[in-house]
Amino acid sequence: MTSSRPKTLGCTLLISVLLAFGCHKTVASNPPPPPPPAAPAPPTAPAPTISLRAQPGSIDRGSATMLEWQAQNATSVTITPGIGDVAATGNRSVNPTSSVTYTATAMGPGGSATDTARITVNVPAAAAVDRVPERPRATVSAIDAFNENVKTVYFEYDKADISPEQVSILQGNATWLKSNPNTRFTIEGHCDERGSEEYNLALGDRRANAVKEFLVAQGIPANRVMTVSYGEERPVCRDESEDCFKKNRRAAFTLNQ
Repeated sequence: MTSSRPKTLGCTLLISVLLAFGCHKTVASNPPPPPPPAAPAPPTAPAPTISLRAQPGSIDRGSATMLEWQAQNATSVTITPGIGDVAATGNRSVNPTSSVTYTATAMGPGGSATDTARITVNVPAAAAVDRVPERPRATVSAIDAFNENVKTVYFEYDKADISPEQVSILQGNATWLKSNPNTRFTIEGHCDERGSEEYNLALGDRRANAVKEFLVAQGIPANRVMTVSYGEERPVCRDESEDCFKKNRRAAFTLNQ
């Protein structure tokens, strides 16, 4: 009986140790939370588009054609030359006096876009300079008298209206021309080199016709007055200076021979 007591004690201690180790569990740490989702990229503004058409694209001088345009995703639309800001969709009747390329520009948050439309103006060969056939050539003295008494007039930048400073010159021209009723002449419209070739041809035409209208209002018969535009093709000087530009913005007179 005495020898079984130590065995019982040993078994009890062994069970206690095993229970102690068995109950000590390692607690796993919680995993870190996932990162927040990335913010969505802001939407990209759509790029504007524009189309410009001329119907018809070829006309005879004095006729009209229709410009038609349509823009999308645009906050502003501009058409040059000579039209300016317009609605996003529309049409406009135009009657250019010389061939010209119109450019439409659409602007918006997504950028810009352009389109062009070319209008070809057909000028009859006989009317290009409007000279009267079968007339005797003017004598040297007649040319000298014409050049001495009929003066060139000048224009402001990008303008075709007669400025107050030039009115007295044109009135003097009209006085001499009325006193020489057999004199027939051509008014040449000229521009400085700034601007496109097409735009300057149209501007030169407007200048020549503005002078013609002034002289007709002064009593000069319209059938004595011819007009032609040379745009920037025949400058009197080629310096890159305002003084030179002023000299080239002119309406000059030549005696028809």
